[in-house]
Amino acid sequence: MSDTLKFVRHPHPTPTPADKRAALLANPGFGRVFSDHMVTIRYSDAKGWHDARVEPRAPIPMDPAAAVLHYAQEIFEGLKAYKTADGGATLFRPIENARRFQQSAERLAMPKLPEKIFLEAIDELVNIDRDWIPDGDGSLYIRPFMFANETFLGVKPSSDYLFIVIASSVGAYFKSGADAAVSVWVSQEYTRAAPGGTGAAKCGGNYAASLLAQAEATHHKCDQVVFLDAAERKWIEELGGMNVFFVFNDGSMTTPPLGTILPGITRSSVLTLARDKGIPVREEKYSFDQWRADAKSGKLREAFACGTAAVLTPIGTVRAPDGEFVIGNGQSGARTGELKKALVDIQRGRASDPHKWIHKVF
Repeated sequence: MSDTLKFVRHPHPTPTPADKRAALLANPGFGRVFSDHMVTIRYSDAKGWHDARVEPRAPIPMDPAAAVLHYAQEIFEGLKAYKTADGGATLFRPIENARRFQQSAERLAMPKLPEKIFLEAIDELVNIDRDWIPDGDGSLYIRPFMFANETFLGVKPSSDYLFIVIASSVGAYFKSGADAAVSVWVSQEYTRAAPGGTGAAKCGGNYAASLLAQAEATHHKCDQVVFLDAAERKWIEELGGMNVFFVFNDGSMTTPPLGTILPGITRSSVLTLARDKGIPVREEKYSFDQWRADAKSGKLREAFACGTAAVLTPIGTVRAPDGEFVIGNGQSGARTGELKKALVDIQRGRASDPHKWIHKVF
């Protein structure tokens, strides 16, 4: 299978006027302001990957019998483009997104998109829509996704797929702001993933299964839901859309191990940055009962969620059916702030990049 494709470019004939775009970028929120273009690539068992296009963002024609609508063969990724001081654009560790996209594809019995084509597709979109990257702390959120497009009502892997990349100008993920502590609800009834399931894949079904628990969290006036393991309903796994870290009074940190949780790229980056700083960090199981006991005793000083969309977000209050507790002073802690600054400074080109994580868009 070839790992190269020629992208045919069809620029938007009437792109968004500069003044209207500027008004949208003044306060974009998250996930509601979209750029002018998209990238599409098709796959069929007969042709392999083909028909790569950069074209105006538009609705997708779809047959009512398209396999994705019935059997949910769909995966996606999320990463950000940042504006540099010289007006250029960069991406943060996009090769890791490409590799995780392949791993998700394998788990969902879908064809693997070559890493090089994945990166070229994103470069093409960011390059043509770089004016949609907000100034300041904003960024351009990139959403590559792929779905089964065969017209067939049968339970089998599809023979046709459509890969698309779209982009959304974004600000802070949470309405409370980038540095405000969030409250979380520990779900006792619902679980996100089980051994042998799709928890480590980034597929839409995982998120659909989390929505009822997230609604429960909202009902209890919490920003996010925390899931326990499916087997024992004891061990902390992850939030609805983010990984989680715990910071202790001896300076060490813990995060749940991989297996049934998503291998987050921000999670991996935090592990590396912590070890660079000499911070002892463990990947091990941590129970909800221990979380509560350590918060009450003062052994646990901080907790934070992390992910591409929200970066590092402090957790201030934890609620469950049998009560609630506060972590530290209920606000962001020093270690959370230190690691977030180290990460964001690399992402935005304000600090050296010893691990060569930054990818410059051509």
